[in-house]
Amino acid sequence: MSGPPLRSPDGSVIVDVFARTDVGRTREHNEDAFLVAELATGHTSLDDRLEHHVATDHGTLFMVADGMGGAAAGEIASAMAVETVLEELRSRWVAGDRTDPETFAAALKVATDVANARIHRMAAEQPEYRGMGTTATIAGLLGDTLYVAQVGDSRAYLVRDGKARQITKDQSLMQRLIDAGEITEEEAEHSERRNIILQALGPEPSIRTEITHQQVRKGDTLVLCSDGLSGLVRPDEIARIVTEERDLKVACKRLIDRANHNGGPDNITVVIARFDGDALSSAAAGDAVGHQVFGSQGDVTPTIPMEPFRRQPGTPIANRGIISGERTAITRMTTAEMAAVRKQRRTLVVLLIIAALAAAAWVFRDRLTFGP
Repeated sequence: MSGPPLRSPDGSVIVDVFARTDVGRTREHNEDAFLVAELATGHTSLDDRLEHHVATDHGTLFMVADGMGGAAAGEIASAMAVETVLEELRSRWVAGDRTDPETFAAALKVATDVANARIHRMAAEQPEYRGMGTTATIAGLLGDTLYVAQVGDSRAYLVRDGKARQITKDQSLMQRLIDAGEITEEEAEHSERRNIILQALGPEPSIRTEITHQQVRKGDTLVLCSDGLSGLVRPDEIARIVTEERDLKVACKRLIDRANHNGGPDNITVVIARFDGDALSSAAAGDAVGHQVFGSQGDVTPTIPMEPFRRQPGTPIANRGIISGERTAITRMTTAEMAAVRKQRRTLVVLLIIAALAAAAWVFRDRLTFGP
C-alpha cells in the first residue's frame, strides 16, 4: 500500500484494505455492490484515509452484495442493501454509547433485517421490481475479531499462512446437501444446481440472519467476494495471489483477471483487508479458523423456503417477470432438477427436501408466479 507505515502505540489494529468490482465478460450490467466503511469517521471512499487506517472502537465494515432480478432490479437491490446496512449501523451502533461485541453483533443483525424489509417492501409496491433480491456478506472488525452477517452465497475467506479458509457457510441447496452428507464438495462444484440459494435479502418478508465470529491474527487477510469470483477461482489460488501480492490493489485486479480468464460469466466483486498492529497476536497452531456461530443463536441454519432462489443467467422464462440473458432470475426447481437430486442419493433426507420443495411450489404457485 502507498503512504508511510502506521504505528499503533496504543495497541490498535492496522487495516489495509482495497476493493474492486467488474462486470465480467458476458453481462451488460453490474448488479454487484460493495462497501468499505470506517464507522467512527464515516469514511467510505477508498482513499488514503481508508485504504490504510487504524481501527477505532467502532470498527470497520466490509460488505459484498450480489443482486438478482430483471429490469435492473438486481442493481437496485444490492445498492439498497449496502446503503441501508451503513445507515442502520450509523444510527444504531455509532450513535449509541456501547462498544461491546454483543451490541455490535446485534446491530449487524438488525441492519441486515432492516435491509431485507426495505427491499421486500419496494418490490411489493413496484411490480416491475417484484422478486428482486440480493445476497449479503457483511463483516465488521471490532477489536481483534470479525463479526459476520451472512445471507446467501457470497463468501468470506480468511487467508492465513498461505491457506484460505471459508469463514461463512453458503445458504444454498448444495451446501444443505453437503451438510446432510448426500454429496461431496467436489460434486457440488460441478452440479448444475450450484446456483440455487435458500435465502436472499428481499424475496421474502423475513429472513434468518446468521452471525458468526472469527478472531484475527497478525498478517491475516480477509477476502469477501461474490460468486463471480468464488465460482471461478479456487480457494488455494485465491490464497496464493493474496499471499504473494502485498499491494492489495494489484491483488484485487489479479483475482478479477483470473476469474475473467476462466470465462467471467458473472459480475465479479472482491474486497481484501489485511490486518496488523500491536493489538494482534501471532497465529498459533491451535487457533480455530472457520464457520463459528456467535452467541447463543441456536440452530441458525435457514429452513428451506417455499421456493429456492436460482441465480440464473439462462434464457428468458415466459410469464416470470422481465429477464434477459445477462440478468439473474428467481425460478422454481424443475421436475428434471428434482429428479437429478434424487439420483444423487436416495436417502430419506433428500426425499424430504424434494417433497418439501414440490409441495410448496404447488401450494404457492399462484402467489409466486410473476406476471407478464
